[in-house]
Amino acid sequence: MNTQDILHFITTQGAEFGLKLLTAIVAWIVGRWLIGLAVGLMGKIFERGGKIDTTLAHYLKSITSVLLNIVLILAILDIFGVKTTSFAALLAGAGLAIGAAWSGMLGNFAAGVFMQVLRPYKVGDFMFATTLVTPDNVMTVIGNGKIFGDNIQNFSALPVRRVDCVAKVAHSVDPLDAIARLKPVIAAIPNVVTEPAPDVEILEFTPEGPKLCVRPYTHTDHYWQVYFDTHKAIVETFGAAGYPVPETPVAYRSAPFKAT
Repeated sequence: MNTQDILHFITTQGAEFGLKLLTAIVAWIVGRWLIGLAVGLMGKIFERGGKIDTTLAHYLKSITSVLLNIVLILAILDIFGVKTTSFAALLAGAGLAIGAAWSGMLGNFAAGVFMQVLRPYKVGDFMFATTLVTPDNVMTVIGNGKIFGDNIQNFSALPVRRVDCVAKVAHSVDPLDAIARLKPVIAAIPNVVTEPAPDVEILEFTPEGPKLCVRPYTHTDHYWQVYFDTHKAIVETFGAAGYPVPETPVAYRSAPFKAT
C-alpha cells in the first residue's frame, strides 16, 4: 500500500474508521468495568450467603469472567463489521472437539462442582473406596466422575455401626448352647452398646457344622477394637466350654491327585 492509497483511505473512510475505533475503545473500557463489577458483586453475594464453598465460588467467578470477556470481544469485532456468526460457529466446533477429547476431564470437573455444592461427605469421614487417605495410611486419588458414578458408602455418618463376625461350631455342639454362652460375653465387651443389643444367631449350616453370626454394635470410633475383641471372646468362650474344633467331613475332603 503506497502513500496515495493511505491518503485516499484517510480522506474517504478515515472519519468512519476513527469513530469505530473510538467506539471500540470506549466499549472495551466500559465493558471491562461492567464485567469486573458483575464478578465482584457475584463474589459478595457468595460471601454473604455463606453456603457456597470458597473453591466453588472461585470457579464460578472465573467461568463467568471468561464468558463475559468472550461476549465483549465479539461485540467489539461486530463494531468493525466483522461477522461474528463465523466466530461463534468456530468456537462451537472447537468446544465440541475439546469436549470430545477431554470428556473424562470435563466430567471430573463437573463432578467436582457438584461435590462442592452437594457435599456428600466432609473431611474426617471414613469413606468406602472414595477417601483420599485410607485407614492403612495410603493416599488414593480418585476421579470425581467415578465418585458420583458409583455408590458412596459412608461408614462414619451415623454414630453406631454394626460389627459383623462369624463363629463356626462342630456338629456335636448344640448351637443354642453356644448362642446362650456368647450373648452375655459379647454384651460385656468394652464399648459395645446396649441398644441395639448384640445379635447372635444361626446364620447357616455347613458341612463342618452350624455357622453363627455374631454382631455387636458400637460407636464408629471403637469399631476395630470391638471387632478384634469379639473374635477373642469367641475363641475364649468356645475354649472354656470345651467345644471341639469343626472338621470337614471325609465326604467333602478333596481326594489326593493320583497319576495314571
